[in-house]
Amino acid sequence: MSKIKIFVAGHKGMVGSAIIRCLLKKNKKFDIITKNRNKLDLTNQQSVKNFFKKEKIDQIYLTAAKVGGILANSTYPASFIYENLMIEANIINSAFESGVKRLLFFGSSCIYPKFSNQPIKENDLLTGSLEPTNEPYSIAKIAGIKLCESYNRQYGKKYGIDYRSIMPTNLYGPGDNYDLKDCHVIPALIRKFHEAKTKKLPKVLVWGSGNQKREFLHVDDLADASFKIMNLEKKIYYKNIDLMCSHINVGFGSDLSIKALANLVKKITQYKGKIEFDTSKPDGMKKKLLNNKKILSYGWKPKYSLEEGLKRTYRDFLTKKI
Repeated sequence: MSKIKIFVAGHKGMVGSAIIRCLLKKNKKFDIITKNRNKLDLTNQQSVKNFFKKEKIDQIYLTAAKVGGILANSTYPASFIYENLMIEANIINSAFESGVKRLLFFGSSCIYPKFSNQPIKENDLLTGSLEPTNEPYSIAKIAGIKLCESYNRQYGKKYGIDYRSIMPTNLYGPGDNYDLKDCHVIPALIRKFHEAKTKKLPKVLVWGSGNQKREFLHVDDLADASFKIMNLEKKIYYKNIDLMCSHINVGFGSDLSIKALANLVKKITQYKGKIEFDTSKPDGMKKKLLNNKKILSYGWKPKYSLEEGLKRTYRDFLTKKI
């Protein structure tokens, strides 16, 4: 039996590297294909077409994306929408043209309306206005979902393609980005508290009021969910979804305030100073918790508690040269 040839797009990112760790742990022997950015520009249509024509891929984990926190999204909105649209359009179309039957697209919980009911269900998509601070990124991710759905609807029966989408909640873990200019909240807090401890600073300044609530999932838990969704039989996968709303939320199932999160990171990093909240900075959405009933119904559940996951993440941070 020939090996399954799997392309992990974005393999150097936090999600992509977790997918590779997951694949390597499985009993099956996969032929994992990766390409560095200097070897394959995913925003270049012809380069992507040539790559797929040459490699004859069986499955794709489409984790490649331009990502960042509130500051990065606010500073580079054109870059966020353009690069993400180009990456997903090039890969999905070239996958279809080259005969790839199975693809998994990774979105983000920011696709949902700013004032969604909580916890957010998959069918809440496109029912209201988006959070302005990351609207361009959100629209690009929504387009990725709809690309997958549209290709399935037009070509699924005739060509046997099955392109799926999952929407992770806020992620953290090994391989995260700790650059304070464009990182997310957990790596930002880890770096701030660690440096404050090292420099013996009296306080750490945290963006926003601290009252906003967020849900967090360890990236290795997402990787396990991704592998399960990718390999579900069609009849099982489509039991809980329809062709016009086929994406699946992947969340931890509970949230906490940023204030509570900051105190937890303070404890894990063993920082002894004070926490001060900068209310002149934006909070973003007040609450963002995903309804994860569908992914749970497929037999998946997260393994890492937030505290255990943060401890593992901090150990990983300590190995980095920041």
